[in-house]
Amino acid sequence: MLSEVERDVLAAVDDARIVADLRELVQTPSVDGTAAESEIQGWCAERLRSVGMEVDHWQFDLPATTADPEFPGMEVERADAWGCVGVLPGGGTPGLILNGHVDVVPVGELALWPDGDPFSARISDGIMWGRGTCDMKGGLAAIIGAVAAITSTGVRLKKPLAVHTVVGEEDGGLGAFGTLKRGHTGEACLIAEPTAGGVIPANAGSLTFRLEIPGLATHGSTRTRGVSAIEKFAVVQQALTALEIERNLDPHPLLKHLDLANPLSVGTIHAGDWASTVPDLLVAEGRYGVRLGEPVAEARQALEQAIAKACAADDWLRDHPVKVSWPGGVFASGLLPEGDPLLDDTLHAATDAGATGVPEVKGGPYGSDLRQYTAAGIPTLQYGPGDVRYAHAMDEHVSLAEVLHCARAYALLALRRCS
Repeated sequence: MLSEVERDVLAAVDDARIVADLRELVQTPSVDGTAAESEIQGWCAERLRSVGMEVDHWQFDLPATTADPEFPGMEVERADAWGCVGVLPGGGTPGLILNGHVDVVPVGELALWPDGDPFSARISDGIMWGRGTCDMKGGLAAIIGAVAAITSTGVRLKKPLAVHTVVGEEDGGLGAFGTLKRGHTGEACLIAEPTAGGVIPANAGSLTFRLEIPGLATHGSTRTRGVSAIEKFAVVQQALTALEIERNLDPHPLLKHLDLANPLSVGTIHAGDWASTVPDLLVAEGRYGVRLGEPVAEARQALEQAIAKACAADDWLRDHPVKVSWPGGVFASGLLPEGDPLLDDTLHAATDAGATGVPEVKGGPYGSDLRQYTAAGIPTLQYGPGDVRYAHAMDEHVSLAEVLHCARAYALLALRRCS
């Protein structure tokens, strides 16, 4: 049953303004490492102030932040980076954090986008299209809409409500890391990542690996005098395939709905510099899944041991082993503590806001900022508009009905956690 205050807040949700906010967010091309990533944080700071929040908008000390031993890594160059936290006042620690990242991944080939413009925020049949609509500006617009509905009705919260907008989620988690280090915390956190109508209380992690496979160069006409690094990659690929099979034999219960809970994928391969020369080096980089609850060090060790075993069994690689390194962001796994009330609170808020049935509870195979908040002792889960299948895609889109539903669910959850 909804209380009178809850009904008033739901009635105050401004659908048109939420859609307008989402359009502005999407039309700001906040690709990781670009100036627009900082620009959009300025937009968020002003918008959160306009809905009545006290705002902390600060510039990161990048050298100090990246030098921190716990820094999770960064995969792009940044001249600067900004944090943004809005708080509705109350007593003590915020009862709830609503989190959204503002950065988006690069757009790829423009010609592959349906209208040639990844940032058009085109709307057709209740769907908004464009980079960031799904991942995750739809969720961010819903967060702002929820806060605006609460403040417009004059509700006074007993506990503060916080909004964290963060940069750099896609390439390691700079923004969330810096926000938490600055002391912004809370009793619980909801991240508005796309969850396709479900609730995600757990994320597997992911790491980027680099393999440098040596060969022996010679003229292509006398190739038997040399050793092709490309042919030796085939040996390594077999080991990677076997490792992936082994790591997916008994997936965590929250990931058993997936066809592959802990994927291992080679994304780039570079070898050779001349067509008639046997290549003496192949460099391959890929994405490696970290199992739920598995320490990052153990995950790395498993891959390194698999590569070492393959090298030991090969006449060339035995004496010229593959070099393994770990560039880029470090995405550990993260899990909401069993029995934490945030899960039931979110399920009830979603259904009371009009969800069709009780949302499915399941884990995600990808890394996110969830692991940073849980590592900081803040119970965290994900619930947001959109389907992750369309994140980073040329047909990225979000249903506006889902965005508006989530705004109402967030408003109910905030009222209940902070009152």
